[in-house]
Amino acid sequence: MSDTTALLDGILVVDLSQFLAGPYASLRLQDLGARVIKIERPDGGDLTRSLYLSDTVVDGESTIFHAINRGKESLALNLKKAGDLAALKKLISKADVVIQNFRPGVIERLGLGYEDVKHFAPQVVYGSVSGYGPDGPWVKHPGQDLLAQARSGAMWLNGHEGDGPVPFGLAVADMFAGANLCQGILAGLVRKGITGKGCLVETSLLESMVDFQFEVLATHLNDGGRLPERAGYRNAHVGLSAPYGVYPAADGYLALAMTPLDRLVGLLELDALAPFAAQPDTWFSKRDEIKQIIAERLATQPTEHWLSILQPEDIWCAKVLDWSEFLQEDAFKRLDIIQQVENMHGTSLRLTRAPLRINGERARSTTAAPDIGAQSDSIRREFDL
Repeated sequence: MSDTTALLDGILVVDLSQFLAGPYASLRLQDLGARVIKIERPDGGDLTRSLYLSDTVVDGESTIFHAINRGKESLALNLKKAGDLAALKKLISKADVVIQNFRPGVIERLGLGYEDVKHFAPQVVYGSVSGYGPDGPWVKHPGQDLLAQARSGAMWLNGHEGDGPVPFGLAVADMFAGANLCQGILAGLVRKGITGKGCLVETSLLESMVDFQFEVLATHLNDGGRLPERAGYRNAHVGLSAPYGVYPAADGYLALAMTPLDRLVGLLELDALAPFAAQPDTWFSKRDEIKQIIAERLATQPTEHWLSILQPEDIWCAKVLDWSEFLQEDAFKRLDIIQQVENMHGTSLRLTRAPLRINGERARSTTAAPDIGAQSDSIRREFDL
């Protein structure tokens, strides 16, 4: 990593977390130049090592583990052993950041809660991520992404009216919680640089799902508690009127964003839209009917035909791509956001890079995730553990 991208060079992160949210936060810190030492159980390590997204396994471990833990070091410790626990406390005393995502109460029983840590490591920025916050009636429930989505109300924003709750196709609660935690930790590091003192940064999957929905929750909270109304046809956003949505063309799909309907009447040669175009109040109340009229027209020609008409007129639209198409686009290749890394067994993997550019450069990793305890001996020697 070059000097221009390693903004956190010299920052030591001790990461006690596993699964996705905590490790995602430490991955972002690692991408910014921090050194991340991942603490793992000697017998199995991070459970994500065996959490398979599919039947794709690299040297006996899941690709997701390599993706979210690339470039980190692994120190294997059994925290039920007094010697290993003492070694961890000594390491933490020399760290800048600690991240943990144990269930509330567990880390305190180990003597590693923030109130304990700040006594022997007052400089530490302590990042904690839970499922539903530090207390409350849900505190003992599993803090898992799908369950957080279910409890947050977000599943009623996807799919179409009448579909029932539809989950997001990604672990959005984990990813947003990790990003929020990283943001708070970075602010804590800035403060630490000014005062020399650490702080406690907390978030949860549930809080992150609330924040994720702030746009539509604002309407609910200020409009008499009105629940979101999904379109019954080509739903794309509960709060936006027609034509916002994704439509089938003759050879694929076309996404149409915010566009005044009166612009589409002439461009699509669609007189049936004219009555609605003259009455903007119907763009939401009659959006299913409007979308069906547009869909019937768009289905008559291929996507490139419509793009050639709409894009020159600055209509916000795009062809819907799958991964095989997207990865071949020059726009994607110009990002240079895929990198080749190698694990400790000499196996090469293609993984994503940081979504940030610093001084025009994107940080690059060369190593995949480590084996369990791969750096244990060298870390113990370095820190006299």
